[in-house]
Amino acid sequence: MLHAFIDLIFPRICVGCELPLELNENQICTDCRFELPKTNSHILPDQQLINKFAGRVNLKYSLSYLKFIKGGKVQNMMHALKYKGNQEIGEMLGRWYGADLKENGFSGEFDLVLPVPLHKNRLLIRGYNQSDSFAKGLAESLGIEWRSDILKRGVETETQIKKSRIERFQNMQDVFFVEKLEGLNIRKIVVVDDTLTTGATLESCVMALNEVGVKDISIMAIATAL
Repeated sequence: MLHAFIDLIFPRICVGCELPLELNENQICTDCRFELPKTNSHILPDQQLINKFAGRVNLKYSLSYLKFIKGGKVQNMMHALKYKGNQEIGEMLGRWYGADLKENGFSGEFDLVLPVPLHKNRLLIRGYNQSDSFAKGLAESLGIEWRSDILKRGVETETQIKKSRIERFQNMQDVFFVEKLEGLNIRKIVVVDDTLTTGATLESCVMALNEVGVKDISIMAIATAL
């Protein structure tokens, strides 16, 4: 009764379609959940996604949960996660994708999740790293460890939004480094980000891990512009 009254005064809105949620719904309405534009790259490898990294870095898996469509529901979700402080949506999507991965034979394929880090200045301003929430939800579903203190960003880069593909790769050169952990080189690592466009950020993270001897590396994003 109390929840119904609160919803009447302060209606909860679906982060996808921005329509009111029902009492039994959280963050994403039932319609939006079933209409999520999944890539299914964990079932059938997506060559377009794989080609973003082909010939540049060696990856075990290149995975993305959702397709990013400009002006679509996934963009609304990413905006809520990245700019409106809605970390719960990141965790929820991480749990859902982790469950999908587990159901499709990915148990044991990873044992450590590393979120793409923010620079300490950006983290101070925003107050959180949006990739942490996805890493947390994913790790929870897969029953593995996630760490935010291993992969570090040493350079505060300019925004990537208006840069060309080449400029994005140049902007991300030598940005990340690794606080080496004993035994890290034998871990099965998946590096996760919120949104993947050119792949420059994730590629730079992979190269930093390669430099300390890590070879079993996969990348994963909540959403990819395909």
